[in-house]
Amino acid sequence: MNAPDSPPSQPGAADPGEISPPLSIVQAECALASGTITNMQGVMRWGSNYAALVTIADQSRTLTAVYKPQRGERSLWDFPDGTLCYREVLAYHMSQALGWELVPPTVLRDGPHGIGSLQLFIEHDPAVNYFSLDNRYLTQLQRFVVFDAIINNADRKGGHLLLDRSAKLWGIDHGLAFHSAPKLRTVIWEFERQPIPDSLLAAANSLLNTITCHSASWIDQMVSWLTASEVDALVRRIEKLLSARVFPGPSGRGPSYPWPPV
Repeated sequence: MNAPDSPPSQPGAADPGEISPPLSIVQAECALASGTITNMQGVMRWGSNYAALVTIADQSRTLTAVYKPQRGERSLWDFPDGTLCYREVLAYHMSQALGWELVPPTVLRDGPHGIGSLQLFIEHDPAVNYFSLDNRYLTQLQRFVVFDAIINNADRKGGHLLLDRSAKLWGIDHGLAFHSAPKLRTVIWEFERQPIPDSLLAAANSLLNTITCHSASWIDQMVSWLTASEVDALVRRIEKLLSARVFPGPSGRGPSYPWPPV
């Protein structure tokens, strides 16, 4: 990683690998799922699909969220039409099932332009991205490497990692994930072939048990939103990680880096 300048330290902040979000996950989920969308603040122009910042208000709080309607998704040759919003929500559930809270709270709900994903907006410094992080964030980045390998993330750009005010990293933009064919494209390759810490392998093994035993409510959504081959490939990817016990490297069978990288 290139880190000429480290992000400023937060007074009283804990270790960057173990920071809890200021708003509880349950509170955020409830507000996103049932709050009133009161204002569309503007369209985010830098993405290939329609995304807008919206205001969500419930009885106790007002939040900003990113709304990605299904009808705003452009057609892709390799992903089924109208499925990216589902994949965004599944990535959130997968992150929660691993116990890592890597993805901001995300729900599927109806909005001003129809059904779509609604994700809590993370306040962050847009000048900070993966390429400006230093070694304080290695633990968090290792979790993202395992997570991206599991979900087969085809678009881990440097700008898809957001650093919040508590020095916690959040990952966004997971619509291009869960494909049955190998499509891992990421900027985080510095751990290639290094041993995966036992704690991360234990979390992956717990996730595998959750999926194969069908022991969580979100699994019903997964099997209805993904194809059978995509679900089978997901299980095989986790099994491969548990068997290899090392961080993955570029496959050599296609592009390994997203474009643009940020």
